[in-house]
Amino acid sequence: MYEHYFQCPYCWEEISVLLDPSMRRQTYIEDCEVCCNPIEFHVSFENNELQGFEVRNVEQ
Repeated sequence: MYEHYFQCPYCWEEISVLLDPSMRRQTYIEDCEVCCNPIEFHVSFENNELQGFEVRNVEQ
């Protein structure tokens, strides 16, 4: 597992997430552990190295 820190697009708090490098491309939604708003994650790995990481707020 790979720990990555990022800023929540809602509350701007820095939080961490555990990423699985065995999956090359990942898109999923997870709630912020601080403000509980849904965050959409777009993650990509190549040769077990993080190549892309983007978070977006989920329009409600």
